[in-house]
Amino acid sequence: MTSRQDLFDTLAKIGKALGSGHRLMLLERIAQGEASVETLASAADLTVGNASAHLQHLRRAGLVTATRAGKQMLYRLTDQRIVTLMSLMREVAETNLAEMERLVSRLFADDNADGALEAVSRDELLAGLKTGSVALLDVRPENEFAAGHLPQAINIPLEQLESMLDKLPRDREIVAYCRGPYCVLSHEAVQRLRKLGYPVRRFDEGFPEWKAAGLPVH
Repeated sequence: MTSRQDLFDTLAKIGKALGSGHRLMLLERIAQGEASVETLASAADLTVGNASAHLQHLRRAGLVTATRAGKQMLYRLTDQRIVTLMSLMREVAETNLAEMERLVSRLFADDNADGALEAVSRDELLAGLKTGSVALLDVRPENEFAAGHLPQAINIPLEQLESMLDKLPRDREIVAYCRGPYCVLSHEAVQRLRKLGYPVRRFDEGFPEWKAAGLPVH
């Protein structure tokens, strides 16, 4: 006979699967689009063996699924609500854990040193796209951009930024985005472009959060 304890124990499997920073990093990368073990291992700075072990935990918890493509196994999220769940975890942690606030401040200490520019919110970005007053810059790698991106976005991977400046407009504010709130790619892009005189800020979320909110993607 099923008991309430059985139900909570089963629910706890998801909590256990999420109870690893490496697995959360893997989920952040998978949220950009399906990827191989090798790609995921590189993104999370893990060996292929360690990445595979973490992915098995995520599979058993029903958070990711895998399909074979030739000799490779490609992983994808089973449900876009997983992105929402991770966003809620982040919001709770930032609100209630002093250590989280300290770590975020240290990670992005140089992002807005003078306090003059706040990150662009989802509503502000939507308004800017509607009026045509902003240009979107996606600084993720080309394969992630190809898997899905925000409408009207220009893709310039961070390592190619200085060599592709001619693709960026000078008459509109540029909003850079990448994998999510803790992705450093957009922060680095903002720093580089500000030094070159571009009007630029970063989006305070990323592609997965935009997609999970039901907003249009290409």
